[in-house]
Amino acid sequence: MKRLFLSAGLVCVLAAPVIVAGQATPTPSQPPTPKPSQPATPTQGKSADHKSAASGIAAADQAFVKEAAMGGMAEVDLGQLATSKAADADVKQFGQRMVDDHGKANEELKSWASSKGVMLPSELDAKHKAEHARLEKLSGAAFDKAYMASMVADHNADVAEFQKQAKSAKDPDLKAWATKTVPTLEDHQKSAKEISAKVHGTTAGTKKPADK
Repeated sequence: MKRLFLSAGLVCVLAAPVIVAGQATPTPSQPPTPKPSQPATPTQGKSADHKSAASGIAAADQAFVKEAAMGGMAEVDLGQLATSKAADADVKQFGQRMVDDHGKANEELKSWASSKGVMLPSELDAKHKAEHARLEKLSGAAFDKAYMASMVADHNADVAEFQKQAKSAKDPDLKAWATKTVPTLEDHQKSAKEISAKVHGTTAGTKKPADK
């Protein structure tokens, strides 16, 4: 009987630490550790910013600035040609003005495009290269007449398009630039008509009478 009592007591003593240990060390549930977000690399960030900026510009606005940039480059290109090939002093002076005025407008447009994430053409297209090649083959009075006729046609189209964009462009900065540029283009148009009439032997706005 005494041995049984001792055995039962020993079992209780050995079991007690297990119970206490189980009560003393509860295992709390641990929330899952969130994975740190991966930061975008500088290249990814730059590309995203560029795409986002460009996507905010209306398609019509982008089409206009690309056409304006191409036309501006062509005016500078042909103006440089005129300064070296023109025979008439007024034609030569007009060519230099195209280099100066359109060169300045081109830089302003590039600045706008850069801030908006819009890509502009970097070289002349086939149409304008062909026009350069056509005029380059001429010299003297023949060049003066052909160049000024081209300038009248170009500026008639430019004035009409810029006047339209000054009213309808969606981007406020582009609209302001088009509005500011219109008077310069109108002055170019007026001068082009006057000089063209001079080198063709007619009065601006009239046709040369046919020989009898």
